Order: sequence, then C-alpha cells, then structure tokens
Amino acid sequence: MTRTALYAGSFDPVTNGHLDVVRQACRLVPRLVIAVGIHPGKAPLFSAEERMALLREVCGPLAAAEGTELVIDTFDDLAVTAARRCGASLFIRGLRDGTDLDYEMQLAGMNGTMAPEVQTVFLPASIHVRPITATLVRQIAAMGGDVGPFVPRAVAERLAARFAAS
Repeated sequence: MTRTALYAGSFDPVTNGHLDVVRQACRLVPRLVIAVGIHPGKAPLFSAEERMALLREVCGPLAAAEGTELVIDTFDDLAVTAARRCGASLFIRGLRDGTDLDYEMQLAGMNGTMAPEVQTVFLPASIHVRPITATLVRQIAAMGGDVGPFVPRAVAERLAARFAAS
C-alpha cells in the first residue's frame, strides 16, 4: 500500500508558503492529496475549481520533480473524514511560528482523537516564506500592491486580473 499524506486547507490563494510545504511533503511520501476545503459559510476569492486548477499548475511540477503522485480534491466535511476517504495515514501541516504551533497542536489533538490511525506531521516553514499568509496576500492584492514575492507568478496574474475586474 502506498503511503498517502493529506494536506488540507483553503488555498485562497495558493502562496509560496503552501508551495514550501508541498515541496517538503513530496520528499516524504509517494502520494500527496491536497484537499481544498469548501465551507458554505465562507465566500472565497477564488472558486474551488479555480483553486484546484492553480494547485495543479503550480504544485504539479514540484510533485513530478520528486516522483510523487499528486491528487487535488475538495472536501466539505471533517479533514479526518477526507483523510479516511483518500486512504491517508498522515496529515501534513505547515508551521510558521509559535502561534501556528499552538493552534496546530490543538487541531492535531482533536484529529488524533477522532482518527488515531492518521498521524500529524508538522513541517517548519522555510525562513523566506514564514511571514506569508493568504489573508495578507489577498489584502495586498486588493489594494493594488505587488504580491509577486509571496505567490507563484500564475497566482499573481490571476489576483491582478480578479482585482482589475472588480
């Protein structure tokens, strides 16, 4: 059986921080499932389909370079349910700082209670991506700022187009 890891998030938009986590995860497992969360109470900037397409475009080459099978999917239920559905034995979570660690430890504890067969693996962010958050990227883009240092070029182009249209 192939070891599968699940990396779940909103990815709205995909940032260089996400790519950093994907790059590291691809070195650990032969199969990585990136699961885009769909939450009815939230109004994302990009649709689930757009986020999935961007993830395929920017993460596909990273996975291919490591020989990792990459699956992009959505989920609208618990991450533990999504992990079981795709046969994942690992949750991948990125950590930027101590604040992330506090939250992620709580999440890992809850997930571990609900799905003890799925282990959480924390991957520390590389120094150059630690300050990046999707929320800040959206705010900078909305105000006409240059998000180029924080996101892949394809994402920066789509952000510019999205805010030019509004």
